[in-house]
Amino acid sequence: MENQQRLPEPYLILPDVPCTAVYVHIPKKITVIEYFAIADGMSNIFTENNGVKGLGEQKILNPSKVSYMNLFINAVLQPKENYEVKKGMICLKTEDVPICGATVVLQMFIV
Repeated sequence: MENQQRLPEPYLILPDVPCTAVYVHIPKKITVIEYFAIADGMSNIFTENNGVKGLGEQKILNPSKVSYMNLFINAVLQPKENYEVKKGMICLKTEDVPICGATVVLQMFIV
C-alpha cells in the first residue's frame, strides 16, 4: 500500500453569483366539496334530497359561490353544455337520462 500515490484533493472554485431575489409561490388553499347521487333511470333532475345517505350532508352549492365545477356520470366527465347547476339542483339538458344505478358526482372547487 505504500506504493500507491496519494492524489491531491480537488480544488473547487465556486462561481461568484450575484445576490438575486428568490420568489416562492405558495399555492392557494382550495376546498373541494362533492355531491354524490345514484340515478333512478327516470329523472334528469338531481336535488340535495337525492344525495347518497351516509356520506354526510350532500350539498349542491350556488354556482356563483364556486370557482369551478365538474360533473361525472358513471365516471365520465360531462361537457358543460349537458347540464345546468342551480343552488340545490342539477338539471341534465340531454334527451336521455342516466341508466338506473349510474353514479352522479358533482365536484365543486372553492378558492
